[in-house]
Amino acid sequence: MSEDKIAIVGTPCEIMAASKIQHYTQTPIDFKIGLFCMENFSYSYFVKLLKTMDLTMEEIEKFRIEKGYAFLNLKNGKQVKISLSKAKTVVRKNCNICAELTSETSDISVGSIGSENGWSTIIIRTEKGEKIIEDAIKQKYLKAKELTPSQLKLLERISSNKTKTNYENIESRESRARPVLYLRDKTDESIMEEILESNFDDLRANVINVGACVLCGACEYVCPDDLILIKNTKPRKKRKKCPEDCHMCFTVCPRTFIPTDLRNDLTKTIGDYKKILTVKSLKHNEGQDGVVVTTILDYLLSNNIVTQTLVVDKKENLAWKPYAKLTKDVDEIVKASGTKYSVCPVFKPLKQLKRDVN
Repeated sequence: MSEDKIAIVGTPCEIMAASKIQHYTQTPIDFKIGLFCMENFSYSYFVKLLKTMDLTMEEIEKFRIEKGYAFLNLKNGKQVKISLSKAKTVVRKNCNICAELTSETSDISVGSIGSENGWSTIIIRTEKGEKIIEDAIKQKYLKAKELTPSQLKLLERISSNKTKTNYENIESRESRARPVLYLRDKTDESIMEEILESNFDDLRANVINVGACVLCGACEYVCPDDLILIKNTKPRKKRKKCPEDCHMCFTVCPRTFIPTDLRNDLTKTIGDYKKILTVKSLKHNEGQDGVVVTTILDYLLSNNIVTQTLVVDKKENLAWKPYAKLTKDVDEIVKASGTKYSVCPVFKPLKQLKRDVN
């Protein structure tokens, strides 16, 4: 078992996977920063969409999605906007069955919705999250103020709309025998019975082959025999047969059955929380919105609360292509800041860490 304590930054599905990994295994994941997320785009299909507009990924300096458009700030100083109705043609299929906006099983959730320009909204969900944010404010890493009732109402409305739309998608899929396991209302005992009868073949049939895989890489990370490989767009298993007593890949997938203490309550538009604030960094100015995620990671490392951070950066040789990495270098965290709007196997670096420890 690694002695590392790792802070992970992720979207709602990735944070759910991290929460299931914590629930079912021993893991160095110690603190979870969840991001607000409406959807992610297929990298390859987004490249094709840009090509129809005579654009390339290399020309883009910064992405931003708001007010019904995807705004692309180009390196030449121009701005291009794409209507979300057009951008949604390249949204990944699994995003259409995601019934949460605000990463409800995180320690803190961060996003721009509800806050004015240059600030970020923080939803504090756990005692650990509350102490960290309070101390970061005391140490002048962050400044904060209360979210106004109208700002909170906007956040709740957008979150509710996403849940309602995608729950309808889930019901439609289930009516066509395309399973969406993670929202099924099952007891922990019946979930364990299902787990003990399931392996990668069941994961492939019920998640991967029906377009529900989020490509987080949790299955690859927990496989004790290194049989699972994330290659191209989905997990694949090497030819070796799975051990009969191993069910880990099916267990930790965020799109299989969720234990009761992690399950989202669809009657609560943004989940359970202790406090909501609007926050701005006092330490950093290079990043997105209030530069809050970067600043919190800086605080966690500087105060020795975590030993490393798991973040998503862009590849140097492939513009805007995301990849996950472990780092304790604040300059690298600053470089990796900002939303990439496409996904990668975020748990892959933890697999290498596990190999190094063993």
